[in-house]
Amino acid sequence: MPIIVEPVATNAEMFSAALGVRSRLAASLDELKRTLSEDVNEYAVILGPSVDLEAAAALADTLRVTRPATSVILIRRRVDTSVLAEALRSGMREVVEERDLAGLGEAVLRAGQVWEAVHGPAGSSQIGRQITVFSPKGGVGKTTLAVNLALGLARDGKEVCLVDLDLGFGDVAITLQLFPARTLADAIPLEAGLGIDSLEPLLTPHRDGINTLVAPVQPDARDSIPASLVAKVLRILKTRFDFVVVDTAPSFDEHVLQAIDETDELLLITTLDVPTLKNVKIAVETLDLLNFPRNQRHLILNRADDKVGLSADKVESTLGMPISASIPTSPQVASSTNSGEPIFVSLPRHAVSKAIAALADDLQAVPVIPELEESSERSGHAATRKRGLLRRNGR
Repeated sequence: MPIIVEPVATNAEMFSAALGVRSRLAASLDELKRTLSEDVNEYAVILGPSVDLEAAAALADTLRVTRPATSVILIRRRVDTSVLAEALRSGMREVVEERDLAGLGEAVLRAGQVWEAVHGPAGSSQIGRQITVFSPKGGVGKTTLAVNLALGLARDGKEVCLVDLDLGFGDVAITLQLFPARTLADAIPLEAGLGIDSLEPLLTPHRDGINTLVAPVQPDARDSIPASLVAKVLRILKTRFDFVVVDTAPSFDEHVLQAIDETDELLLITTLDVPTLKNVKIAVETLDLLNFPRNQRHLILNRADDKVGLSADKVESTLGMPISASIPTSPQVASSTNSGEPIFVSLPRHAVSKAIAALADDLQAVPVIPELEESSERSGHAATRKRGLLRRNGR
């Protein structure tokens, strides 16, 4: 997050309020240096009008060499040619007049973009994994599985974020009985400078240790959310969390395609009925056309012990892929959901909970595919791994 260096407390608080993101305050350059020595991910240093210009220039000259991706932004009561010349010589990235608070906010946004271009979203070295839960047919238990899987992944202290990407009719909030103050729609005005500092306040924590980013309350908000924002949000979340579990709408809309484009493991949910099998088969063929890797697809058979005349073998032969996990049928799943206590929490010894725990273990044990190991840099990682499903037809 940005650091504001300004000895006058009222000025520092005014500048902080103008940024639109969380920031740290330092009363002196010495305090700033101590902070920088402890945190390598500061993307902007803002030097207030009370900081001596010569000392500010010396600091900027040092950071230009030692931390070239960190932007130094200078605030002056009056900006003239001598100030601009000194800023240019020392490597400061921007100079802003004290009264131009909007300009200060824009300068910090640009600083975040510079840092992201060099280091990836938020500058974090952590690369979490995204698990996308998808079915082209509604009513197959997709949301229930996504919620319980997120809880299963979090049981050993892993940091997990559950994202509701069914933007028209998402049920994650009601399934977990959450009352969110913010939703994904609140990220729209933040898109240009979005980072983990501005995204984290939009998350709603759940008492059982996961965070959630819920779908908009009004279905028509879906039309105002660009697919590019979905991609950016998911990339940023993976720099903060070990696992990002995405619940999707039951269709290949642009938001779902973007989520699939970002995913590491795709769970295809089916049940033992012909209409669902037909739709899932079409989805498999669509993924083939999109060249989505087969080794990142996992077929999940939900309500696997229903006696409806279809067998697991028939499912595998119809879809041309093996079943990775089978989740048994139980009326207690619906009862737990209706009570706001997902079955993985309310009945951890239940057969359904055990099956989900085994699935979570298997997903944690999935090896990194070879192409991901070719680059250790975050930006290179993203560039190698993503195939651009939404852009494929243009290539």
